[in-house]
Amino acid sequence: MVDEVTRECLAAIPDTSISGRRVAHELTALIERRGKPGMIVSVNGTELTSNAILRWCSERRIEWHYIALGKPMQNCFVESFNGRMRDELLNETMFCNLAHARIVIAAWATDYNTERPHSALDYQTPADYARVLTTAIARPAGRDESSARRAIAQPAPIGVNTNRAPVAAGRKTRGRSLGQKLLVSFSEQLDLRRRSGRHCKFT
Repeated sequence: MVDEVTRECLAAIPDTSISGRRVAHELTALIERRGKPGMIVSVNGTELTSNAILRWCSERRIEWHYIALGKPMQNCFVESFNGRMRDELLNETMFCNLAHARIVIAAWATDYNTERPHSALDYQTPADYARVLTTAIARPAGRDESSARRAIAQPAPIGVNTNRAPVAAGRKTRGRSLGQKLLVSFSEQLDLRRRSGRHCKFT
């Protein structure tokens, strides 16, 4: 199992056979140590498409993505890791028994995680990169001037008149155009003059 972000080998489990239930058990233990993943990507092996895995995903609400058949490049990080382990360890080592295989493979995975810089990780080891990433996520972002809330409306430039004409109580002018607002103002003046016995003329 490989973390696509940190490139860490999260688990390398040698055994005579691994069922879907065993995979679910190992994933549960891994999540307890590392936390819930955003998604799991895998090939279409029988142990990975079993009812045990489907039930496990449903119960824990974890999204599982299967790559297309015959498209290993869709799981390129794991394919690269598997090729490296095969060339450096599996093809070069004569295992005496299962216990010996577990010890040697665990040692190789530890060396891979803690001693080998990766160019994709700015030449950090996977373990160091994971440590830096975890620290950066856990640290709250500092509040500076650039992140401070700013006023939505900027102040008017010098020389611009910001005084607003008074609006008569009870009249709704919100949402009206300038022409409509002027018409309301003229109508109010006309109404006031009629009430006072005066007439007005518009030219």
